[in-house]
Amino acid sequence: MTKSELIDIIVELEDQITRRETEVVVNNILNAIGDALGRGERVELRGFGSFYTKKRDARIGRNPKTGESVSVPSKIVPQFKPGKDLRNRVDNA
Repeated sequence: MTKSELIDIIVELEDQITRRETEVVVNNILNAIGDALGRGERVELRGFGSFYTKKRDARIGRNPKTGESVSVPSKIVPQFKPGKDLRNRVDNA
């Protein structure tokens, strides 16, 4: 599902809100999650899951085209852990 598909579904479910208002709300939610992760905070949405960041250490990688060893610097990457309700919904789908 893309962001525009999500917006379309919300507009269909809620007839009191326009498509433009829905776009603003969805964008604000996603921006707030991204900003919180950028500050190193954990974002927990009950019943859905948790977003958090994890530090990956520097390592030696391999260029798949040439096979040459390449130094990959350390970085912080976003992670997602699904909640129990989401896991159950996916498992029973």
